[in-house]
Amino acid sequence: LIQKGEGNVWDSGTVNSGRSVSVAYRGRSLQPRKVYYWRVKAITGNSEESDWSDIKSFRTGDELKPYQSSSEVLVKSVEHPVLCSTRDDNWFFDFGKASFGQLLVRLTSETGNDTVIVNLGEKVRDGRVDSRPGGTIRYQSYSLALLKGTHLYRIKVHKDKRNTLEVAVKMPAYIGEVVPFRYAEVLHYGNKLDKEDVIRESVHYPFDDSTSFFRCDNDTLNQIWEMSKYTMKATSFTGVYVDGDRERIPYEADILINQLSHYSVDREYSIARKSLEYILKKPTWPTEWILQAILIAWYDYMYTGDARSLEKNYPLLKNRSLMQLKTSKGLISTTTGLQTSAFLQSINFNKPIQDIVDWPGEERDGFVFCDHNAVVNAFYYEALKIMEQIARVLNKQEDRLFYAKAHQEVYKLFNDTFFDLKRKLYTDGDTTSHTSLHANMFAFAFGLVPQQHSQGVQDFIKSRGMACSVYGAQFLMDALYNGGNGAYAEELLASTGERSWYNMIRSGSTVALEAWDIKYKPNLDWNHAWGAVPANTIARYVVGIKPSAPGFESIEIKPHV
Repeated sequence: LIQKGEGNVWDSGTVNSGRSVSVAYRGRSLQPRKVYYWRVKAITGNSEESDWSDIKSFRTGDELKPYQSSSEVLVKSVEHPVLCSTRDDNWFFDFGKASFGQLLVRLTSETGNDTVIVNLGEKVRDGRVDSRPGGTIRYQSYSLALLKGTHLYRIKVHKDKRNTLEVAVKMPAYIGEVVPFRYAEVLHYGNKLDKEDVIRESVHYPFDDSTSFFRCDNDTLNQIWEMSKYTMKATSFTGVYVDGDRERIPYEADILINQLSHYSVDREYSIARKSLEYILKKPTWPTEWILQAILIAWYDYMYTGDARSLEKNYPLLKNRSLMQLKTSKGLISTTTGLQTSAFLQSINFNKPIQDIVDWPGEERDGFVFCDHNAVVNAFYYEALKIMEQIARVLNKQEDRLFYAKAHQEVYKLFNDTFFDLKRKLYTDGDTTSHTSLHANMFAFAFGLVPQQHSQGVQDFIKSRGMACSVYGAQFLMDALYNGGNGAYAEELLASTGERSWYNMIRSGSTVALEAWDIKYKPNLDWNHAWGAVPANTIARYVVGIKPSAPGFESIEIKPHV
């Protein structure tokens, strides 16, 4: 039936709507443990029709619920090396880009008494896989005893102790363990090896490489875009946004940047929602990141138009606004005795949370921590603004008025507490005179700076350069573009300095790094999606595409030229 364009469960007919994603099913009741097939076509306002999409399928679970998030199964892409070289019975292979995967290699032994060494790694040195790459840059070595004859061998990846702990996201059994690598070596093998004999099965979430495209007259920026875009595909290997291979733990800050960047390069929304609902159950320790769950939830709604996750998780999102930490000053604090067991239970956490500002700590531009911190309270203000919008979407009018009043009060208290009238800048906290990039860029990014003080704060932000981490750079870009400083932002985007995205490429990686350079984080890994901020910065600001109504019912296209 479906090949004829007919449906025996649901035929939507022509639907005149601006909604193009997350269109709810409205057919007959589905049955558990059953496979269903579907396809769709689009019709324009001028009655022009697209072809039918490919036929897709899904299987319902053992129990059907009114709402539950869904996700795709991970896939394996079969790849062969792009480069191959040999010297003294040692074979070297380059797959062109790093990915999380597994290696298969077809080898022959005349006697069955031969042993080869197989090395995998992310980094190369002097034409060989770097066996001492530093940080948490990956290298693994295997001794492989060959059977007589020709066989295809699957290299069994060594499990890493840290990233397979209880708190880490485990690889599903149908995939098995993976390791990130770009390069492979087969040592002490005297027979011929063709590229077709060496196979990498790269593991990732379903990804459509053709969905997005960007080119400009700055080749450096083009390379940064490609690296950032590819990072979204490469780092999706667990099916949930994680912080990189060292830990494989979902953190809110990683999810926020990963979400915006993934939205910007592929028309894929399910992994972000799965990640959001994961960290609502399993939050992490930084105060700001507890608050960021509200930002993630709002972006999920704006890009999908689907409010069901907001509705299901609304009580928990209210708790994640951290209003229970409000002191007599009207601002929130984690150090004034308000973190009761009841509070911690309300956010699903089991120990006190702590302010972070930026990470690693050396990237805080000298930030001075106080009982009431500017960065935390800037996030608090943003969270309250979004909670007002969420309450409006869910038609909770009493809550909407409550949050509207709350964020208006915080706006005034924030400026009364942190703004230095003499220097016209924001201080880090309520008991310090120190002014960091972070105190000012977060205030500006979230709309806390009155118009009369805007230029001075912007000038200070620009004077500090890239005095923040790759994580902080997300909010620096937001602040710069929101202030009309796109030209300066693009200087930073396309910079070739040490604290730049191009430096990640120059280091030899094809996936975003955890930090600007190994000197700034000695244990860094080479597969951290929060280092791929340019993916969403280029899409949302340089090209200027954002949803102006939920689910892209209307779109803002505002290129920076």
